[in-house]
Amino acid sequence: MRTALKLAVVALLALAVGRMYERLHAPAPAAPPAGADAPPLALRDTTGRDVSLAGLRGKVVAVNFWATWCGPCRQEIPDLARVYEAHRGRCFELLGVAEESGGRDDVIAAARRLGINYPVLLDERGVAGDAFRIPGYPRTFLIDVNGKVRNVFAGAVEREVLESALAPLLAEAPASCPRA
Repeated sequence: MRTALKLAVVALLALAVGRMYERLHAPAPAAPPAGADAPPLALRDTTGRDVSLAGLRGKVVAVNFWATWCGPCRQEIPDLARVYEAHRGRCFELLGVAEESGGRDDVIAAARRLGINYPVLLDERGVAGDAFRIPGYPRTFLIDVNGKVRNVFAGAVEREVLESALAPLLAEAPASCPRA
């Protein structure tokens, strides 16, 4: 009888440990896929202005999640700045969402040093990163005029790749948007 009881206890412990292992090693929830509604995003930029995706509805928006310490993020920023310069004012907005990067002054200094010419939003509590389910940096979401995620770029995105994905979305933009 004692042997059976010991085996039962060992079996229960093994089951409990197995369940804990599954929970700890379960894959993180996936980022919103292409075609899904973009999660809500409302943050302050480095100037203190409130910026939201809802307020940008009707424009194509690239949302780039980055961190000041992230090497691939720093590598892609010049390409992002060129894309922004080429399309700003033409039914397009690029938002850099700074996460895990210290306070406002740290982010402003890094943005200046890196030559960021587009709005930088501060996500000090990781709220937007959680909503978009960001597993790592950089990660860029291309959102159409209707607020749908159309492309997700994991890792540094090159200018040519972003321009290629952006072109058809800008072509779908309302006639009221300025054209190139």
